[in-house]
Amino acid sequence: MNALLRRLAPRTLRGRLSLAALAVAALLVTVLTVAFNAVMDLHLRHQADDELRDRAAAVAATVDTGGARVRVVETADDRVLDTDAWIYAGGRLLEKAQGASADGPLTRAADGLARRRTTACTTARGREPVRLCSLAVDGTTATVVTALDLGPYRNSVDTLLLGSLLLDGVMLACTYVLTRLSVGRALRPVRTMTDQATLRSVTGAADRFGDLDQPVELARLGASLDALLDRIRTLLRHERQLTGELSHELRTPLTRIIVELDWWRARLRTAEETRAAHDAMADAARSMRAICDTLLRDARESALDPATVPGTTDVVPVLERLLRRLDPPQGVGTDLRAGVPVLHAGVAAALLERAVSPLLANAVRYARTGVTVTVSADQVSRVVRIDVADDGPGVPQAFLGELFQPGQRAEPDDGHDGAGLGLPLARRLARGVGGEVTYAPGHPAGAVFTVTLPAG
Repeated sequence: MNALLRRLAPRTLRGRLSLAALAVAALLVTVLTVAFNAVMDLHLRHQADDELRDRAAAVAATVDTGGARVRVVETADDRVLDTDAWIYAGGRLLEKAQGASADGPLTRAADGLARRRTTACTTARGREPVRLCSLAVDGTTATVVTALDLGPYRNSVDTLLLGSLLLDGVMLACTYVLTRLSVGRALRPVRTMTDQATLRSVTGAADRFGDLDQPVELARLGASLDALLDRIRTLLRHERQLTGELSHELRTPLTRIIVELDWWRARLRTAEETRAAHDAMADAARSMRAICDTLLRDARESALDPATVPGTTDVVPVLERLLRRLDPPQGVGTDLRAGVPVLHAGVAAALLERAVSPLLANAVRYARTGVTVTVSADQVSRVVRIDVADDGPGVPQAFLGELFQPGQRAEPDDGHDGAGLGLPLARRLARGVGGEVTYAPGHPAGAVFTVTLPAG
């Protein structure tokens, strides 16, 4: 049964709302129709009772109760009055209605009313219902009972009932049609938004639902959809960025492993050379694992408070290790300058490596004679400052606006294999822990990039 009802239920929102409105209207119309017909039936009954009392009063005027016995005074219109009237003296019938049998249902009902000796009414059931009312004459034992055929009144009630049912049917049909039209018109913007969403999912358009002139409810829905689209696009962009950063960061250790393998295969090596090659490849593999762990951890924790400090690291040993791993071109030297031998940053060592490595790789790539790394601490602002300077050509003035944009390079045909992802990665990682990566354009020669991290 439930499956049948679910199969018969409308599948569209317009159909369901129209059916719900029809059900509510049908319930309301049914209650009103029943109440209206009940009131009309009661009103017609009271109207019949009033007419019976008036006729009983007219008949009572022909009853003489002044003498020792109750007697009926004959009048000119006595035949009309006696048509549906019974006259009793005490419990004795003096005169019965014309055409009524002595033991018929109407006479028995009249006898019952006469025995009450009060003013009362009752309905006798037969082929047609008949209403009877009694009236005591001047407080004596004389009683007049009159009868009235309720057929015309019942016909009036039935006509009213039929008319109300026809009117109810017309009202319900109009309610259903108007509800469908109104709901369809109200849902037209929703269909428009659905078509637009389908089109935008195919074309990737940057339009927004909030730009449309809609009612308040649909405007709020459009704003929610816009926010959802923004989050989805942010997640997709972050996924593409993470993939690019992984490929960018893993390129260097992979190249080192390939070079070591090619070098080892070129000719027979001694056990010591083989062990050194294995150590180099193992170190590169560990570096790859650290890169993956760092980037994936940063991706998982991107929703956390950027001011959260994930760890504490001694900066100088990490920078020394990074400089030892560099493979600068012939004639390019590296120099580390630290104001104090021990300087702690409030970040994990792996994240510090990933934030500084792209800057060192770029500096070594473009330097002419040397790269200088300067480490200092600002006790007032509680930050650690790392300056990476080289004496290369520097960054072109026209490219400064795109310097930290992913995938952008000042000179794509300069012979280097960079992908334009290192600087954006460094800045993103630094900002993720409350730091920053900036470029100093006023340097007289070469380029100077500064990494600021919270002090540990």
